[in-house]
Amino acid sequence: QPLISSSKWLQLHGLKRNKLSLSQILSQIGFQHRQDYVPTLGKLVASRYADGLFPQYERAQDGSVYNLTAKKELMLHFVDCLMGAIELYKQRMEWLTSESRKIFGVIQEWCIVIVLDFGTAAPTEFDLCRDALSMVLVEQVTQIAKFNLIRAAQNPMKWQQKSTPVSEHTVKSAVMWLWKLDPMTAASRTSPAEALLEAMSDEAVSS
Repeated sequence: QPLISSSKWLQLHGLKRNKLSLSQILSQIGFQHRQDYVPTLGKLVASRYADGLFPQYERAQDGSVYNLTAKKELMLHFVDCLMGAIELYKQRMEWLTSESRKIFGVIQEWCIVIVLDFGTAAPTEFDLCRDALSMVLVEQVTQIAKFNLIRAAQNPMKWQQKSTPVSEHTVKSAVMWLWKLDPMTAASRTSPAEALLEAMSDEAVSS
């Protein structure tokens, strides 16, 4: 699904090339109502020959006026194109706010460390956290290059000593390690900071 969604995102980036911005559409369905500076009057004066001949559209951004000359068929073509673009954006937003992405956002870096700080979570909360972390490992970490897990504790607990290349085997290993963790581990107020420092000590890690 991330690969499918990425292709849709490329389609969205192609909208500009397909001339679907407001300025690009206006230039294809009409022409700008011109005005020029008249020295004798000392002000800008707009041409009047098009008044009443064409429907007009005024841009709120800069106040420019466009005379619309397109036929109905061309207008309907742009309606179809814009509706298609809106549907792509909807699909992209649904993907960005689904499953693990809803909790963790979208992981964009290629080498990461996930720092686990469960605090004093009750057993049910502890399992919910592990469910969410398992989801992000399977759905997103499988799409990057390297990763590691560190649990905040009196002595930070590492899944691996250094970030490890992603593979089906290493992801399964990380999930198994996660579910073997003891719910109650001695920790101090500084444990999360110490775990973060430990994560940052790996020079290969970008996030």
